[in-house]
Amino acid sequence: MDTLFTPWRYAYISSEKPSSGCFLCAAAAEPDQADSLVVSLRRHHVVLLNLHPYTNGHLMIAPREHLASPEQASAESQAELWPTVLEAQRALGELYSPDGFNIGMNVGAAAGAGVPDHFHLHVVPRWAGDTNFMSVVGGVRLIPEDPSELRNRLAPLFKTGDRA
Repeated sequence: MDTLFTPWRYAYISSEKPSSGCFLCAAAAEPDQADSLVVSLRRHHVVLLNLHPYTNGHLMIAPREHLASPEQASAESQAELWPTVLEAQRALGELYSPDGFNIGMNVGAAAGAGVPDHFHLHVVPRWAGDTNFMSVVGGVRLIPEDPSELRNRLAPLFKTGDRA
């Protein structure tokens, strides 16, 4: 089995997290802030860009309610999640025409969750050959698009009137 090392992520996972609360809850509470990464706000979920993306267009979908596991979500919230995932995939596909997607979540600290007390799902567009020498040799990740510009281009691709 091959092992892939991601040293550029260490600074994030080893940093002290702000005590001011959950950034996912904060994003859902104030989606229209100038520096917001929110692209869509649903009745039960928030769709936002990842501040530390693995690749351009890396989205996260989180419940607006602070829950550690999807099994804690209401039936209404559970029913809204998968259509939101599919819409995120469609919007990213329309914007970027990727060759594929990684879609998934890590539930709990032992599973690798960066925010173990507020579950969220990742939708990551992927391209054949999108890993380059900069990540491996240089220890840096190249993200070619500014997050605020991406938010402005991506948000209109989500259906209108989706806010609760």
